[in-house]
Amino acid sequence: MKAKIAGIGSYVPKKILTNSDMEKIVDTSDEWIRKRTGIVKRRIASDKEITSTLAIRAAKKALSNSNIKGQDLELIILSTINPDRLFPATACIIQEEFSANKAAAFDISATCSGFIYAISIAEQYIRNGTYRNVLVVASELVSRVIDWTDRSTCVLFGDAAGAVVLQPTDNKFTGILKVLIHSDGRYADLITTMGGGSLYPPAYETIDQKLHFIKMNGKKTFKIAIQSMEEIANKIITGSGYKFDDINLLICHQANKRIIDAVANAIGFPQTKVYVNIDEYGNTSSASIPLALDEAIKHKRLKRGDLVLLLAFGGGLTCGAALIRL
Repeated sequence: MKAKIAGIGSYVPKKILTNSDMEKIVDTSDEWIRKRTGIVKRRIASDKEITSTLAIRAAKKALSNSNIKGQDLELIILSTINPDRLFPATACIIQEEFSANKAAAFDISATCSGFIYAISIAEQYIRNGTYRNVLVVASELVSRVIDWTDRSTCVLFGDAAGAVVLQPTDNKFTGILKVLIHSDGRYADLITTMGGGSLYPPAYETIDQKLHFIKMNGKKTFKIAIQSMEEIANKIITGSGYKFDDINLLICHQANKRIIDAVANAIGFPQTKVYVNIDEYGNTSSASIPLALDEAIKHKRLKRGDLVLLLAFGGGLTCGAALIRL
């Protein structure tokens, strides 16, 4: 028994922040952003939207797409770097929205690799027969943890959510064929938010020092991201019975167009079979992969029976890969 994607959905806020808009906020330019990242615009949540708002809207689409009701859910896993509150888990707030009162619900934090981490957990429960209807959501309201005076980070990120409903299948050619996850704590400080936890609890001093915002060492992260995704891509293909030529579409975490291009080149994958939407949404952390997957299906870049490879990296440093037959 394996897990299959029975339904998928995504949501992005209405507000669009273009590179031209960014020029009015910080010392940057449209040309500089496009050349170094591939980003043209990003979506920003309204004041009335929070992480659970985005998650619920994406989840409703996934549930509708899978033809099941919220009450049928047995497990809800949310990936996010910015929950509604420190506790309880935002997944429990999603659970209440869908009246899934018999389900288990929890959050995970694996930054931009979070969606792959979440499906790796969910598919284990399905494989061992514990649950049959699992909702996995990645919801990221990154704009609330951005220093809008730091041009090295504020131009990169946007807000979004993506969700899938996973169910069991006994078709050996369909579903989640293989998932790998990995982390390397030696690089934990390359992408981080220092404030708000037990190390630097909320205080006037931590706010003044902007410790509650994302900090990133872009140069080091760039190199390690390419290396880690290349390695895990080769590892997931080894022993899978497939070759890179068999894959219909590659979807990488949408962090930087140059990183995506470099990974594809490193594994000898043609750019024509790589899905990219970072120009439209920027880096939406763990929501980027389910958002791209949903779009690829809607735009007919993927269809039932196609083989898709998902690759991600993020703070931790974490990385993940999933080989899925739709």
